[in-house]
Amino acid sequence: MQTPPIIHSRRVADGSRFLKIEILDLEFSNGERRTYERLQGGGLGAAIIVPMLDDDTVLLVREYGAGIERYELGLPKGRLDRDETVEQGANRELKEEIGYGARQLHILHTLSLSPSYMSSMTHVVLARDLYPERLTGDEPEELEVVPWKLSELHTLIGREDVSDGRSIAALFIAREYLAGRFKPQV
Repeated sequence: MQTPPIIHSRRVADGSRFLKIEILDLEFSNGERRTYERLQGGGLGAAIIVPMLDDDTVLLVREYGAGIERYELGLPKGRLDRDETVEQGANRELKEEIGYGARQLHILHTLSLSPSYMSSMTHVVLARDLYPERLTGDEPEELEVVPWKLSELHTLIGREDVSDGRSIAALFIAREYLAGRFKPQV
């Protein structure tokens, strides 16, 4: 196992009000020194939820992605609020985005969006035993809820409007967990 680099200094770069950039001066075990920049995550991270309507039907949402300037089909997700557990945040996001709550919530894994330059983490949460309940969220428009068969995951990933890596990874993780081929380490 490799020895992690020594962090000689950390400082926050001048940036936008939205993004916090941290500069790290590192020294690796072979003596090489480098300066890295990373986006510093805020808060408690985020949750991406795999809401199962039944044993094979997952509920997806169609939501506008400003970064890619189009509507994208993926899983409900959102940042965790202060004083909120992962499960509480996941249940809140479900109610806001798809109009369902879940009686069973199980954390399956934690994903990094880009470990090379981002520190934020997203918790993958499986939601089962859904019941109707809606909370007002922060979305600018009502999201379209799209049921999809998990057994048809191979056709979903071929669609042009499915490119969110976290959604794709979370769906595969949930499918493997439900099939008994994956045991969470969380």
